[in-house]
Amino acid sequence: MDKASSDCPYPGCFFCVMKEANPNKRRSSVLKFFRELPSQDDDGQVLPISGLWNTAMAHPNDPEFIELGIFECMSALIWKGLKNRRWLSHDQNIYIPYYAAHIIGSYTMNVEEFAEMAVHAGVIPPLVELLRGRLTWVEQRVAVRALGHLATYATTFPSVASHGEILELSIQLAMSSLEIVYSHFYQYVDRRLSYHCDLLTRGMGGVEMESRKAEEWASQLQCWSLQLINCFAFKPEFLSTICKPEFLGKLPGMWGGLVNESSPAGIGLLRTICHHKLGRGPVSNCPGVIDSLCNIARSSDDWQYMAIDCLLWLLQDPSTCHKVIQSALPALIDLAEVTALGDHKKLGDTIINVLQECIQSLRSSITSHTKEQVEELLNSREKLKWEKNMPKEDLHIKQAAALVVKLEGNSSFSSGDISGAASKYSEALALCPMRSKKERIVLYSNRAQCHLLLQQPLSAISDATRALCLHNPVNRHAKSLWRRAQAYDMLGFAKESLLDAILYINECSISGDADVASRQNKVPEYAERFVKKQMRLAWLFRDAAGKHGGVQCEGVAGDVFSRESDDSEWETASESDVGDEGKEELGDAWKNDAVRKERHNKSSKKEMKKQGYKVQVSEDEA
Repeated sequence: MDKASSDCPYPGCFFCVMKEANPNKRRSSVLKFFRELPSQDDDGQVLPISGLWNTAMAHPNDPEFIELGIFECMSALIWKGLKNRRWLSHDQNIYIPYYAAHIIGSYTMNVEEFAEMAVHAGVIPPLVELLRGRLTWVEQRVAVRALGHLATYATTFPSVASHGEILELSIQLAMSSLEIVYSHFYQYVDRRLSYHCDLLTRGMGGVEMESRKAEEWASQLQCWSLQLINCFAFKPEFLSTICKPEFLGKLPGMWGGLVNESSPAGIGLLRTICHHKLGRGPVSNCPGVIDSLCNIARSSDDWQYMAIDCLLWLLQDPSTCHKVIQSALPALIDLAEVTALGDHKKLGDTIINVLQECIQSLRSSITSHTKEQVEELLNSREKLKWEKNMPKEDLHIKQAAALVVKLEGNSSFSSGDISGAASKYSEALALCPMRSKKERIVLYSNRAQCHLLLQQPLSAISDATRALCLHNPVNRHAKSLWRRAQAYDMLGFAKESLLDAILYINECSISGDADVASRQNKVPEYAERFVKKQMRLAWLFRDAAGKHGGVQCEGVAGDVFSRESDDSEWETASESDVGDEGKEELGDAWKNDAVRKERHNKSSKKEMKKQGYKVQVSEDEA
């Protein structure tokens, strides 16, 4: 190799080569460097590899190193680490297989031609060995990332699929990844491998940052495994392997968490499976999966629309419709007035049309109650059309009548007659014009509060969802979010409860309501405690911690598995508006004044993200 700079202690230093002004000489030197590096045993090899890692991350579409043989070099280095443990344990070589696999993944992320060159360079076999767990979970993470990129392209997927073990390994990894990371790293703080800690924090953090990053990486390991499986799920010949009841049953519970919310995770894979007839059959045979899809469809999850798609496709399929209609119908009826979710326009109309077709095809085999539910929905649709031709004076009369009955309901609620109040709100809904969405939102939300106090969480979820679907924008009515969060909490659905509670706090922080604004955008203490509780219950490592035990290190911050006293706040967390002029929604009329006037004055806060908004929680919650 060309002579290095006089002040560089390493002959043929890669960084010196990159400073070469002559492009032809530099390319020749880099080509030689890539060819010779795998056979060298010099100290300091990790330095140029980490430099290449930075370059690949910053410029993944640059073809220079691809053309000079970087894939062959990285593949050879992974094999060397797998076969020569003495070399791997020398100096800082333990980092090299991780960086090599990461470099392959970065350069194959965007350009199909690069992916084809990587396959021809033989990167798949060493990546498969890392996927097997021949080293550690850290290398598994970057291996499944790289294989997922290669499986994305039509030209390189067959090469990935030809290694039959990849799909099985990915399925097992998706199911066990959280437990692996917890038991091999997170749980035993004093036994953490130093190179894992360095990679997680880039050498900049202590135990708390390591733990936070480990949770993020564990989520990525699971989500990237699901992404790889998703590539196989588009091909019907692989669905029989994917659609095993044990795996399908766990998919709804696989989510990115707050640390990886950009991934559709398990619900994304379920949507791909349900898109094909061969996948819909196995899914329809899993009642727990259908129930979970209904919960996600009636939540503020970013991927709510994917759950709705799954339910609609299952209902449109004659071979699965009769299996899911009883479970899916109530959820879809609650969603029938939603206008749009993301790119899904007129989603409510689609839901109504599918339900109508489904009922017609199953008329002889469904229950009378199911028929009545759909007929009521269709009558509401006709009522809306009829109201378009109704004189404005008649509409005003109906609005006034509904208001009178609503006020009677408020009075019943204030006197403690919760059941009577719920009946009045139902009567008011029957009178209220369909186009009076604001009034109907209030009535549904009020009735949801009654259901909460009557210990009827399913009915509360139904009414709160209807209010949220009517609201513009969808899923942004603060009090309905809070009431549905409490209802999901009563049923033990922590994830759905958490997402609604976070969005409730977001809406409070940007509300124009004078009472809310008076809090100066500070989080009410009851909501803060509620979110803290749900974060513990929805913690990604909760199941693993329950199986293997808590974190084994005295004084570790973030051992969120430790149970605290009962944090349930649902009985005291709703705000009372009854009797306040200009305020239309009721709350907990007998709520303690001290709770109602709480002011959160903690100065140390951290931020969480949720659908583009910021949520602040106190430092000890994070």
